[in-house]
Amino acid sequence: MSRVGKYPVPIPPGVTASLQGRTFVAKGKLGELSLPLTDVVDVEIAGGKVTVKPRGEDRRARTMWGTTRSLINGMLIGVSTGFAKSMEITGTGYKAAMQGNTLVLNLGFSHEIRYTPPKGIKITCEKPTSIKVEGADKQQVGQVAAEIRAFRPPEPYKGKGIRYSDEVILRKEGKKK
Repeated sequence: MSRVGKYPVPIPPGVTASLQGRTFVAKGKLGELSLPLTDVVDVEIAGGKVTVKPRGEDRRARTMWGTTRSLINGMLIGVSTGFAKSMEITGTGYKAAMQGNTLVLNLGFSHEIRYTPPKGIKITCEKPTSIKVEGADKQQVGQVAAEIRAFRPPEPYKGKGIRYSDEVILRKEGKKK
């Protein structure tokens, strides 16, 4: 049995949740997100809470019960407060800057890298060595952060590259004489 699925999801103030057919829609100050529901779970909105229930006792219904509840919880948090990923750049001459809506990265290559974020994602650079990715969709924020990190992942000898702020790089010892 799912332990996550049985808890109702509270709807934060300023957020409206609705069911449109087999689609769950959440609207808030940061935007609108929708989730197509599978046919093995039922979703009810009552008393400022969203409740998810499985339609049967088979394995698929029980797995989608907790998954759907977690996705709905992420949507409601996303449209009310949003999600953010912080990244740091380490390396001599490595830097990032925003030019309009485009992120410009200098990462030791012969050229600068230009990255245009998708709609709904906001990228800010407080310092030349820090990047912050913000948005309402948790999956999209993580995907954009992973794409930026993939331009120059941190290497284990000097730690140069782009890493998440909470990431720990396992350092290796260099070669000996």
